[in-house]
Amino acid sequence: MLWNRRHRAGATRERRSVTAVATRDPLQVIPGVGPSTAADLRALGIRSVAQLKGRSPQRMYERLSELQGPQDPCVLYVFRCAVYYASTPRPKPELLKWWNWKDRS
Repeated sequence: MLWNRRHRAGATRERRSVTAVATRDPLQVIPGVGPSTAADLRALGIRSVAQLKGRSPQRMYERLSELQGPQDPCVLYVFRCAVYYASTPRPKPELLKWWNWKDRS
């Protein structure tokens, strides 16, 4: 019984923690987007997930490179994933992993 109470209390703290992060930065609900990428998106004028819908990941990447200098190609892959997430009502779980958006040789 004691274990269950502690377990539930921990789960509640965890939920609050996740909710707090989402409340602070709505962009970080996007798979693969952490504080750094969220800051990059804000530098592009994007403040919400909805603002990504229909955007061109390539143009976003090019604009960020103009603003901040050359970017790692992984930034482009994360942008592709983010736009997919924002534009797709029922995204496929496998496509919510940014590395699945790499250029194919």
